Amino acid sequence: MTTVAENIKNARKARGYTQKDLARLLQVKPAAVSAWEVGRNEPSIAMLRKIAELLGVPFDRLAGVETDNDTKDKPLTRNQKLVAYSIDPDISDEERRDIIEMVKIAMKNRRRV
Repeated sequence: MTTVAENIKNARKARGYTQKDLARLLQVKPAAVSAWEVGRNEPSIAMLRKIAELLGVPFDRLAGVETDNDTKDKPLTRNQKLVAYSIDPDISDEERRDIIEMVKIAMKNRRRV
């Protein structure tokens, strides 16, 4: 899973913009764009929407949000099934997938602290 910082940088480069170009279009300082791209700061939701629109990238992808389609189409790995099974052996694959997603979110948030 990529981070917001990586997503902004990749989308900017895909459009052929420099950090200065993006800053000018967003009416922010180039240092702000740089800080977003190295993960020192994150843009507000409103700014992230503006960046997504400007760069022609879906907001969810830029924000690093996995959609249901992203996760439901991928089969669970053996280890993921074992972890979910150890929690409750009588749950469906969909419920196991939800447990795995909750663990991923918890791990992601733990790193931010």
